Amino acid sequence: MHMKRVTTIVFALLAISLAGCATQGNKDPLEGLNRGVYKFNKAADEVVIKPVAGAYKAVLPSPVRSGVNNFFSNLNDLVTTVNDLLQFKLDKAMSDGGRFVINSTFGIAGIFDWASKDGIQKHDEDFGQTLAAWGWKDSTYLMLPLLGPSTVRDTGGLVTDSLLFDPIGYADPAVRNSLVVVKVIDRRAQYLPGSDLLDEAALDPYIFMRDAYMQRRDNQINDGDDSAKQHDDSAENEDAAPAADKPAETAK
Repeated sequence: MHMKRVTTIVFALLAISLAGCATQGNKDPLEGLNRGVYKFNKAADEVVIKPVAGAYKAVLPSPVRSGVNNFFSNLNDLVTTVNDLLQFKLDKAMSDGGRFVINSTFGIAGIFDWASKDGIQKHDEDFGQTLAAWGWKDSTYLMLPLLGPSTVRDTGGLVTDSLLFDPIGYADPAVRNSLVVVKVIDRRAQYLPGSDLLDEAALDPYIFMRDAYMQRRDNQINDGDDSAKQHDDSAENEDAAPAADKPAETAK
């Protein structure tokens, strides 16, 4: 682990945490900026990314694309394992670590997903979720250029995962950049069938995407338990309510 990477991440997390603490009441105070980035992303997708992803899907047969997807999914299992450990989810760490070992060996660098065939469950944990587990529950919504929906917290998590936990980050720069490009194209190709539904189904695609992302992140952070988020919100509302609005205690 390079000290320069650690130092960069520490300063980045300190900066974004200070930015996030001031905006807990409004999840999208940067809406003007975010909408501009959203328009840029949409134009870039229509002109470059979507056509390339379409050609990728048309040229490569399904088994090859499945192997590419499995390869990147296997690397993500290692990222998930590290974050499982940081969140003290030891049972999940055993499962995800086992998936990585099995698929990296018997699955030939993850090209074949033997672990799923053996019934070993796959999880998805990242450092943004780890920061939430450590107490940074709410964060400002942030639309990233080319990368799409995120939050200030999740952007810090993405930087940490990419530089410290993802094996791709340690590859030779030329190899690393090539892998990142293939990963983006492969992921975009997976969403081609439903990519046009957003504009057709939503009156405001930006709001639809933002709300869907925030809801999905809450669900991931709470491990699918929506009641945990609802409990936190109700507790905050109760604490914020004026004392006069609370029912008086019955005299004994």
